[in-house]
Amino acid sequence: MTSSALFSDFYALTMAQGYWKNNMNRNAVFEMFFRRQPFEGGFSVFAGLGTLLDQLQDFSFSSEDLAYLQGLGLFEEPFLTYLQDFRFTGSVWAMDEGTVIFPQEPLIRIKGRLVECQIIEGMLLNIINFQSLIATKTARTVLASGNGAIMEFGLRRAQGFDGAMSASRAAFIGGTVGTSNVLAGKEFGIPVMGTMAHSWVMAHPSEEAAFQAYADLYPKHPVFLIDTYDTLKSGVPNAIKVGKRLAAEGRNFGVRLDSGDMHYLSVEVRRLFDAAGLPNATIAVSNDLDETIIQALTDQGAPINSWGVGTQMVTGGVEAAFTGVYKLTAREDGQGKFLPVMKCSDNPDKTTTPAVKQVWRIQDSQGMAVADVLSVDDPVNPDTLAKGGKYLLWHTSGDYRHFTHTLGGTAEPLLKLRMEQGRPLAVNPSLEEIRNVVRSGLASFDASYKRLLNPHIYKVSITERLRDLKRDLIKAHLGDL
Repeated sequence: MTSSALFSDFYALTMAQGYWKNNMNRNAVFEMFFRRQPFEGGFSVFAGLGTLLDQLQDFSFSSEDLAYLQGLGLFEEPFLTYLQDFRFTGSVWAMDEGTVIFPQEPLIRIKGRLVECQIIEGMLLNIINFQSLIATKTARTVLASGNGAIMEFGLRRAQGFDGAMSASRAAFIGGTVGTSNVLAGKEFGIPVMGTMAHSWVMAHPSEEAAFQAYADLYPKHPVFLIDTYDTLKSGVPNAIKVGKRLAAEGRNFGVRLDSGDMHYLSVEVRRLFDAAGLPNATIAVSNDLDETIIQALTDQGAPINSWGVGTQMVTGGVEAAFTGVYKLTAREDGQGKFLPVMKCSDNPDKTTTPAVKQVWRIQDSQGMAVADVLSVDDPVNPDTLAKGGKYLLWHTSGDYRHFTHTLGGTAEPLLKLRMEQGRPLAVNPSLEEIRNVVRSGLASFDASYKRLLNPHIYKVSITERLRDLKRDLIKAHLGDL
């Protein structure tokens, strides 16, 4: 991915020049959150933080970048000179990558000078939105399979080079067991997987010869593609012939189905293999699968061992984009005091929640998630939630909706300091560690939040103090409610 600070929306640079020229380049706090769950689902997965932290360290303007900006005729020489030494020197708070997330809660908090906070907006949203979309799609797919073996086969259908690389990374976080993308295997340490193409079969004098040659070349559990000609009349009989030779040598094999009725064919293939004395032969399927198809096949008891998912996973399928946004929530005045700010809108969903905030995940005594709560993270007098406390918690809109909760379990603060003065505070966790965050996080939510159809809506609330602050600011901007 490029480290050029030109990877930014144009308006970020025009505003940055205005902040700089008008002596407004004071400290500010921005937060990234998202507005609705993709796929009409009940949860999402936070992904892309490691990529973002790496990019922030190198984000800068080259001499060629500055020459391009100069040629636009809109930026003054003193401002371009200032950009020569531009680096991100702020602080980053964020949830653990892999956290299960919900709308309206800050996933990332950025504190720094207005100019640097503004310039990184486009890059931040590009990384987090795409990887969170793909990680979420993947997690849904894995759950639909009954936590089966999902292989990511999306390289050829992904949106460009970086789309393919980011998708492979995010899909592995979401729960795939491997990828067909060899470069992603090298760069991210993801296991690489694949079988054979139809061209391999057609390049040999017969299907049986193709299978035997492949088994000779790759003796450790070869997988044969059996639908080049006729799955049941040709592919399976030839796989059985080669498979029996392998079994006599103490070796196993598998087959892949890439077309046709996956339920019917997998049942028939399993029956034929078992009848031939090959009960350990495995069945993999592919062919434009998504979580709804996989769940239907799983519910019907299709004897499938692994699933190759490509287009629908790495593109997001029916969901074009994650709805993450990046908004100013506090700014420093001339005396060094931070003032809460918010955007008001005729659309309540676009009215933001002001102030520097923390997110608390409330769990019951059995460790199951109950609600997420946004609080004021004032350095002098922060809102905190403690075990045994009784809290009045309000809908994020600040309207009449509320509930009272006595905290019988834990309340974990989710936003943690990741970068200070532009320097990371720790080495990024491995993708395997992030996968475990996803796995353990999903296990702490009731199944009703994770079902594909009509999931239960998880509570995201604000403290009474934050609700009062929000209503006061709305009144100051718009008058009496």
